[in-house]
Amino acid sequence: MRITLMIIAAIVAIPLLIGGVRGLESADAGVVAVVRDGGPLDDNRVRQVIDPGSGLEWTGMWSSIHRYPAQQRFYTITADPKRASRLGVDVVTVPSSDGVNLGIEGTLYFTLNLDHETLKRFDDKYGTRTFRSQNDESLYAWDGDDGWSAFFGQAVRPVIDNALRTEIGAMRCNELMPSCSLLQSASLKPLDSNTNIARVQNAVNTALARDLPQTLGGDFLTGMHFTLAKVSLPAEVQQAVDRSLAASAAVSEAQAKVAQARAEADANRARQDGYDKCPACAEIDKLRSLPQGITVYAPGNPQSVVIPSK
Repeated sequence: MRITLMIIAAIVAIPLLIGGVRGLESADAGVVAVVRDGGPLDDNRVRQVIDPGSGLEWTGMWSSIHRYPAQQRFYTITADPKRASRLGVDVVTVPSSDGVNLGIEGTLYFTLNLDHETLKRFDDKYGTRTFRSQNDESLYAWDGDDGWSAFFGQAVRPVIDNALRTEIGAMRCNELMPSCSLLQSASLKPLDSNTNIARVQNAVNTALARDLPQTLGGDFLTGMHFTLAKVSLPAEVQQAVDRSLAASAAVSEAQAKVAQARAEADANRARQDGYDKCPACAEIDKLRSLPQGITVYAPGNPQSVVIPSK
């Protein structure tokens, strides 16, 4: 009977001990933790929020911990697969107002709002559902970097794309890419693309500050700033630009050669005019042009002898 009671006590005590040990949690620096009740007699509501760098706190037995990044993060859209936030090449392709598809690269900087009540609402909306990752896995937003990237790619990326499409779509190609003027009307002149890119960048930031809270359902992201890093042409269009630039360079080179030939002809005519007026000058120039070491010079005499100096 005693052995039976000891076994029963062990069966009861071991889960309680495990739950008690697991009921002590902390958050590392750079991480904020949202705690949800999870015991057999508890509901599944948010219990508390543990701030970054805090010590051990009692979170209750069998509670679940959702850890999110607390420091500034960035989401990069780029053609460089080593820097892209998604696997492989990741460029937003947006048509300009005159129909040229432009590749847009840039980075969005942001920080998760660490206000406790805001974090609780964020976890209710996005911490209790999964998102499709790049590897076709279903992950929660708190499942490490892959989970956070999956959430961001599905919930935030469409808003970025829409803002870029709206702002870029209102600009002509040559307003963002001066080389577009080579392929379009001759009356179009290259514009100050740096000023226009800065204007687009500011407009995108304004749009994101307005649209993201509406789309996500709250001010969950703060300190947002999008940097437009690069605007590029499609490969075939860029090849046409390169050919046009090469042709222009060839024309410039040919014009330079013509100008050089004209200058040489003018110089020869001027030199001949001088010789006509001064025949002795012509003979002096002939002597100056002879190789060094010549001691005998008899122009017009087929029997002349040239003796090199020793």
